[in-house]
Amino acid sequence: MKSKVRVIGAALLAVFTVGAPLRGQTAGLGRTDFPASGSAAAMPHFLKGLLLLHSFEYADAAEEFRAAEKADPGFAMAYWGEAMTLNHPLWMQRDREAAMKALERLAPTREARLAKAPTEREKMYLDAVEELWAEGDKAERDRAYADAMRRLHEKHPEDLDAAAFYGLALLGTCEDRRDVKVYIEAAAIEEDVFAKNPQHPGAAHYLIHCYDDPVHAPLGMRPARVYAQIAPAAVHALHMPSHIFFASAMWEDAVASNEASWKASVDRAERKSLGPGEHSFHALSWLEYAYLQLGRWKEARADLATMEKDQKAAPTATTTSALSAMRAAWIVDTRRCEDVEPPAEATAPRDHFVRGLCALERGDAKAAEGSLAALKTGGGAEEPGHSHGRVPGAYAGRDTTVSKIFQEELSALLALSRGDREEAVRLAKEAAELEDGLSFDFGPPAVVKPAHELAGEVLLAAGKPAEASKEFEKSLDTAPGRALSLLGLAKAQAAAGQTAASKETYAKLAKQWNRADTDLPGRAEVVAQASP
Repeated sequence: MKSKVRVIGAALLAVFTVGAPLRGQTAGLGRTDFPASGSAAAMPHFLKGLLLLHSFEYADAAEEFRAAEKADPGFAMAYWGEAMTLNHPLWMQRDREAAMKALERLAPTREARLAKAPTEREKMYLDAVEELWAEGDKAERDRAYADAMRRLHEKHPEDLDAAAFYGLALLGTCEDRRDVKVYIEAAAIEEDVFAKNPQHPGAAHYLIHCYDDPVHAPLGMRPARVYAQIAPAAVHALHMPSHIFFASAMWEDAVASNEASWKASVDRAERKSLGPGEHSFHALSWLEYAYLQLGRWKEARADLATMEKDQKAAPTATTTSALSAMRAAWIVDTRRCEDVEPPAEATAPRDHFVRGLCALERGDAKAAEGSLAALKTGGGAEEPGHSHGRVPGAYAGRDTTVSKIFQEELSALLALSRGDREEAVRLAKEAAELEDGLSFDFGPPAVVKPAHELAGEVLLAAGKPAEASKEFEKSLDTAPGRALSLLGLAKAQAAAGQTAASKETYAKLAKQWNRADTDLPGRAEVVAQASP
């Protein structure tokens, strides 16, 4: 039998403090105190895996947990860790088959696996993950897992990792909707962990998720400001502060956050000899969107070109979906379709929508009608990449609603092109009502052309500036600082005779565009209108 050690206290904690050396490398993953009964050789791998797990660095965490298993084949918590890396609660992804294979390497049955855990606390951790991966409906298993983590948290209140994972488990029970009550309940748990250990990566990370909407974003500013410092070696930790920055219209900060995350992902891929398909396209798409809001179109286009290159080199479902999203954001925000219009074989609902948008830009109503027909016949399907590794049917209801919104929006634009303003207004308002029924989603909008923004533009074109202003304001409620909504609001206020309010809105946009491209369309007008 290998000798077992209980690892407690400053000796090992110091190894995992931000920036501390680990076998010649820099940890940079945060700090935690997790007593466990692994061997001296296994524990460093286990603790590093645990910290990576808290930052959703699932692949790298799994490597560390497997290294712990190799060092100590009977170490039950190492197998717990590997199984945990296969559940991504906030991304609606899980792989039960792989998780069960990991657990079965420890022992063939649940009872035999629990017998391998030598302490009550470790048995409770293992029992919780068994609840997560038992057979049954995902929502049912998520609730059972959260209940098991609650029991562990109540039995061992001193265990900050149990508390952090319990808070995350609560968020996971929301499935594909933001239940504010549950989010705030989780936040209260994470705040306690964060207060007791300000270096805990999970507490900072999960607090950002709890608060990343425009109403609660001020509460998330503190963890957002420190998370990247707590775990600078984690690609996702560098990106996460931008959730709060997006919700607060802090675009320069969002750019810095995602530039760092993107670079770290490229560096990681090079260090591990991985292909471009392993880059963080999540960070790249958020970076492009932030640049668009700042009027830095040249940099946004450069990011899109990077995405085009990487998708060509690694044409996977993930890269195809990321390219689709970034291409759509570019087209909607710039109306520049040359060389970026989706190819005919692209089938995501947003691809059909922006193809129709591009057709209308060049005056081809017939082609736009074709895109609308494609949306109606196949637009309810899940978008490429969304189903990759996620639970079958996850987001299916939302995807169908988003597709319906695209249909209404494109129909509204077609009606407007025919001069039927009344019909265009009706359809745009219907799209906005549908969008109101969606759960709030952080980041670049799922409805790439926010429906209230489109309703504002249609109402303004229909000569109803007062109503248009209200629609633009609603758009800004959920997407603070969105440039096209600010521009639309300023124009609507001016058309409604609200001169002072219009100047104030123009001034806000002019400040946002203070480092915009010098040839940005409309910039000179915005600056002129903002002048006293």
